[in-house]
Amino acid sequence: MHRPSLLPALVATAFAGTLIATSGVPAAGAAEAASRPAAAHRAADEAPLTVTIDRLTPSALPRKGPIRVSGSVTNVDDETWTAINLYPMVSSVPITSTAELAEQADTDAEDPVGERITDPGPYKTIDELAPGQTMQYSFSVPRGRINTRISGDPGVYWFGVHALGSSSSGRVPGADGRARTFVPLVPDKTTRTVDTALVVPIRRGITHDADGTLADLAGWTRTLAPQGQLRKLADFGAAAGDRPLTWLVDPAVTDAATRLADGNPARSIAPTDDDTEDPDGEASASPSDDPTEEPSDGASDDAEPEDPEVAAAAVAASDWLDRLHTGLEGSEVLGLPYGDLDVAGAASQEPEAYTRARKRTGTELAPWGLPVTPAVSGYGGYLSPAALSMIDPGTDVLVTDQMFRGRAPSVAQTDGHALVVTSSGAASGGPGPTDAMSPLAVRQRIVSEAALRLLTPGRPPLVVLLPSTWAPASSAGFFDGLDLDWLHLTTVKEISEQPARAVESDRLDYPDEQSSAELGAVDFAAAAGLTRSGDILQNLLTLNNEVGGTVRDEAMTDISYTDRRRPLSSRASASRSRAWIDDRLGAVTVTAPEAVILSSGSGRFSATITNTLDQPVTVRLEVLSDPQVRVSVPDSDVQIGPGARNTVLLKASSDAVGVRNITLLLTDTEGTSIGSSDSLPIRSNQVSNVIWLILGTGIALLFATIALRLFRRIRAAARSA
Repeated sequence: MHRPSLLPALVATAFAGTLIATSGVPAAGAAEAASRPAAAHRAADEAPLTVTIDRLTPSALPRKGPIRVSGSVTNVDDETWTAINLYPMVSSVPITSTAELAEQADTDAEDPVGERITDPGPYKTIDELAPGQTMQYSFSVPRGRINTRISGDPGVYWFGVHALGSSSSGRVPGADGRARTFVPLVPDKTTRTVDTALVVPIRRGITHDADGTLADLAGWTRTLAPQGQLRKLADFGAAAGDRPLTWLVDPAVTDAATRLADGNPARSIAPTDDDTEDPDGEASASPSDDPTEEPSDGASDDAEPEDPEVAAAAVAASDWLDRLHTGLEGSEVLGLPYGDLDVAGAASQEPEAYTRARKRTGTELAPWGLPVTPAVSGYGGYLSPAALSMIDPGTDVLVTDQMFRGRAPSVAQTDGHALVVTSSGAASGGPGPTDAMSPLAVRQRIVSEAALRLLTPGRPPLVVLLPSTWAPASSAGFFDGLDLDWLHLTTVKEISEQPARAVESDRLDYPDEQSSAELGAVDFAAAAGLTRSGDILQNLLTLNNEVGGTVRDEAMTDISYTDRRRPLSSRASASRSRAWIDDRLGAVTVTAPEAVILSSGSGRFSATITNTLDQPVTVRLEVLSDPQVRVSVPDSDVQIGPGARNTVLLKASSDAVGVRNITLLLTDTEGTSIGSSDSLPIRSNQVSNVIWLILGTGIALLFATIALRLFRRIRAAARSA
């Protein structure tokens, strides 16, 4: 590892007193530092030792009793470190506002925020740590030693652990590794409480392959497996036990996991009722959906073995569903519009999409039938004014406090909508240099935010919407640290029913970057086109009444908030699925004769409808023709069995002489074209009534002339006799 340059010992000697004051190095340590070269200022990411705080008990400063802290020290240097002494660190003056807390959380890791407690010290020593090696530590800090360092005023204090060790360069002043967090102190024996709601999101992007199977099986397996992100969220929620907890769930995610647990089946055009009979009166089977494949009579001894990737995804999904159910049961469940719809985008492009997605979510969460309350939570907690006005009453709306100009309320009333305001600070975790989103860092930020609200007049409630990408490494001790006398865990519902502050809509901020990130017209058009294709396919199939709904669900996942980051991928997903459907629709065709001649002004001809699918279909035949040609078609639907063809008899008539073209068009049962058509010319040889009159008159004159001649001959013969 690169080592910083050394300063002359003279400089170290000159600043020895300053080092004692700012870094907490004891006098002996300062003298030692002054007797040899000292290291220059080192950035946090260059520190040779990485220190973590994994457990802190209790989570708030007690009036009596010790604080126990544990974690790890890792050598990230390229040389061995020895005699690593660990000391606690605490600040003297408390943070007293949420704004100040947010500012302090962003301070540089090297900025001095407190002093090390060195008496009697060290609190723990690690004799040796090789490069890449990690060792655990644990020690207690008596409350009396903390009392001597803090003012004792209520608020939030810094608390941390510093590691000081030796390398080949010896021991240098300052910490060689540090970890820090926040810890609150509330008034002794307070009887007040602050309502706090934790919201755990279950959201994920969903794409499909052409046949409707879920794409990215490997990604699904990773996220649902024990060390995956969605699994960690499920484990986290389950760890709450019987404590109040709110879940924010996209039902499309649980539906996707259910499909994976079932083996990730493809989209099916087979009968949806095994007892349904086909048009010929025989029970219908469920063969392959391939229009070119022969119907199958069931399983075969030569069946292919199960795909290992599918099997792995099925196991992970099944286990995840069980774990999630454990966490959901007995908790408040808020249901997002199906597919985690981009509500702001829908408000701009297609408001009906919100209505469909909201209706699809319903009031129960599959596959368990758990009660669901409708909810909306925008990307990053932002919602556009148009989206807010579109949301139906009775829906829980969660927005970030960053949407408000000035101080944000906990519950706001805007244009007839109640808005539950979430804390962006609490959801951002703790300060560096340690992982801001480690479970302990998040927990300590939450209890600190709650403590500051406890000290605020009116004690505004705290709502924390955890990041949807959060993957807590462990839930151990998280909820135990929330079991504080003054912190009242509750639900979003309870908080939403508290008095709301009226906020004018012009106080709400919807940033330009949010507006520009919304899905556009092309994205909603792609989803709408896929939905229409699915409806046509269902209307075509005689015995399947579910494929349209399946396709509609798929289309909803192509206009989700997650698709803002990958619009091309979602459009490609919709395009692939639509091509698959078009192939099935194209398997039903109509064929017309090459030409029709109406020798007497009218006549009959036949058209052939062919179905190469392995499922029965029901179609209608429509005619597009010249106004001077009339073609009558059967009023009833035409049913064609699997792999069969039907002949339809049509009657045409025309009063005009000449050739006219007509087009035969196949539609579904709702009259929507399925794409197949055929054209033919019709020639009418009918002569007009004037010609018939002339011919009739000529024939009459001919017969009259013949009759006249016969009469004259007979009369002439009579005279000669």
